[in-house]
Amino acid sequence: MTEIGVLGVPTNSAGKTDGVARAPAALREAGLVDALERVSSVVDYGDLTLPPPIPERDPVTHVIDPMGLTALVEAVHSSVAAILSDDRFPLVVGGDCPILLGCLAAFGSAENRGLLFVDGHEDAYPPEISTTGEAADMELGFALGLVGTPWWPESVDEPPLVSLQHASLLGPRDRAALEAEGGVSLAGRTPFVDDRRLAADPAGSVREAVASLSSPWWFHLDLDVLSTDALPAVDYPQDGGLGWDDLDAVASAALAAGPAGWDVTIYNPDLDPDRIHAERVVRFIAGQADGRS
Repeated sequence: MTEIGVLGVPTNSAGKTDGVARAPAALREAGLVDALERVSSVVDYGDLTLPPPIPERDPVTHVIDPMGLTALVEAVHSSVAAILSDDRFPLVVGGDCPILLGCLAAFGSAENRGLLFVDGHEDAYPPEISTTGEAADMELGFALGLVGTPWWPESVDEPPLVSLQHASLLGPRDRAALEAEGGVSLAGRTPFVDDRRLAADPAGSVREAVASLSSPWWFHLDLDVLSTDALPAVDYPQDGGLGWDDLDAVASAALAAGPAGWDVTIYNPDLDPDRIHAERVVRFIAGQADGRS
């Protein structure tokens, strides 16, 4: 089995250093690397050092801290590319979802790159209608080329990181909120399975989704695909969602299908003072690594 290369990305697209930005450290303290080493061969690439964030929304791009976002994406890109060049399987622990952009940029090409996107939200808001200004509302829209990326000059004249036909979305349950705020759902434009359908057949939904993906492809997992009862340590709770057994089935099927890498995001340790949920996340990740053995 390919060695796992663990990378932490302590980022919070609200332009802060608290909340989800503390997730990599909290999961390390909860024993993530030790748990992985018990079941797999692991190389720890440490946590990225990022510029101090600026919690201000830019009036031109409508994104909080656009220069910080550029620095984040480029740092993740180079680090994940290094893990892949070392012939290791990247496990990228956020932080929040814009780390996905750097992960996608690190492998393949726009013509053949695929994405399995498992998330409780669609994350494709046009920046100007996002109520938060956080890039975590928008990263899939950026990746698919549905909205521009003026904050990332190198990408402006390039094709999207992934095309609509090479992405599959599993688990979003925010369509009503998105459309109420003037957005347009991706349902019908790309393969799309909502949380209820996913919970009804988690492994089968993944196998069907992966069958339609171009290769190589990336596995993105936002833990808020879980119900808020299952994981309350998230910033934006919603009704619905998966249970842990459902998520185990999703991740197991996804990893068995051979992604180029895997990112896990959105756990907020500030909402978990006793670290009960940190320990649960660690068990989940290590259990999936064990299944890859």
